[in-house]
Amino acid sequence: MKISNHILLGTTALIFVIALSWWSFSKPRVKVSMSEPGMDNREASAGANELINIGEFFERFFSTKTTLSETWPRFRGEDFDNIKKPGKALTDKFNNDAKIQWSMELGEGHAGPAVYKGLVYVLDYDEEQKADILRCFSLKDGKEVWRRWYNVNIKRNHGMSRTIPAVTEKYILTIGPRSHVMCMDRETGELLWGLNVEKEYGTDVPFWYTGQCPMIDNGKAIIATGGKAILIAVDCATGEVVWETPNPNGLKMSHSSIMPWTLNGTRMYVYSAVGGVVGISAEGPDEGKILWESLKWGCSVVAPSPVCLPDGKLFLTAGYGAGSMVFQVTGSGGNFSIEKLYEYKPNDGLACEQQTPVVYDGLVYGIQPKDGGTLRNQFICVDPSDFKKVIWSSGKTNRFGLGPYMIADNKFFILNDEGTLSIVRPSKTEFVLLDQLKVFDGRDAWAPLAIADGYLLLRDDHKMICMDINK
Repeated sequence: MKISNHILLGTTALIFVIALSWWSFSKPRVKVSMSEPGMDNREASAGANELINIGEFFERFFSTKTTLSETWPRFRGEDFDNIKKPGKALTDKFNNDAKIQWSMELGEGHAGPAVYKGLVYVLDYDEEQKADILRCFSLKDGKEVWRRWYNVNIKRNHGMSRTIPAVTEKYILTIGPRSHVMCMDRETGELLWGLNVEKEYGTDVPFWYTGQCPMIDNGKAIIATGGKAILIAVDCATGEVVWETPNPNGLKMSHSSIMPWTLNGTRMYVYSAVGGVVGISAEGPDEGKILWESLKWGCSVVAPSPVCLPDGKLFLTAGYGAGSMVFQVTGSGGNFSIEKLYEYKPNDGLACEQQTPVVYDGLVYGIQPKDGGTLRNQFICVDPSDFKKVIWSSGKTNRFGLGPYMIADNKFFILNDEGTLSIVRPSKTEFVLLDQLKVFDGRDAWAPLAIADGYLLLRDDHKMICMDINK
């Protein structure tokens, strides 16, 4: 019996040694690759397999006529600078003139409105219907005129809708949380075309969904896609792709929006992507071609848009400790170059986490991020000759979080996180607070502001209000 056990044990050991030797020296039949965090592309793959019928549904509630004529037609207004051009005189004291005109409950998100001749356009998300909805309201009374929508699954991720439509006399252009683009006739709401950027360009949708606001330029939709192209242009009338900019360095879609810039007579589009910053020709035979590019700007999360200055300086900033970089772009025609001048941490100069700084009367204004040291969440003013040179700040008693700000009638209107609206006089020497009013009881009042015909539009994460601030 003992001999049989020894034989069995020996045979088992021999089989184990032979198997181990075979495993060690043979080649695997399946190619194995290392899986790295963020490289499995799960979000993009899910979107590519989901059937989305963009703009499928439409409902009109009533027709409206208006005598209002002003516009705030896109992200940061008519000239992309967040400055309302001269128009009506606006209040500087809330108790004298300002009043709430109307309010509207919205789905959870931070999408701001665009305004065109008495109509308000906002991209909403309805959790019950699971639908991206472009809603059109009357600016004067808040009544809903029409809506167009399509079904798409969005999981709550600190808000859903985040973008502002682009509106012209002919067209309305939207881009939803999962990068679905929809182009419509402005007057009728008729669907002209849709584009699933996530599916068609292999785009990695940013973690907190798409924050890029679309642009319409000379009848073309300009979209930063990431993926196989960094930027594309689509004819608004036909839906045909006019040009695609190759993406050899694999830049990815950020939360930032494209900014137009004319430098030394050459018009270009500037995009602060994940992985770098790029300038792309916006005119002539070179339209769609890369004029300059830098990979030195390598932040993983970018929300503020590029700040382009007349002297060729380019200011880029981001949150989560990234701080800011200043570049110098030089050249003309098709011959440009870009050089990094300096960079710094958020406690050493102007930096912003979410909103884009405003350039006004030769100075630059912005809200410091939460990691901005002693100036955290304060509204500050700097000299663009040196973005680290702080001229003044709003002080410890006036902090604004991630709230939006704009200029109208030579006054800053600033909304803080918790829904308090401040009126501030621009100054080259000090912070001048004119008045404050609590307008929301909610939270996360982050959506960019819009104004037209003396009506100011603001929202927190669940409600939009319209204030009459005419003087």
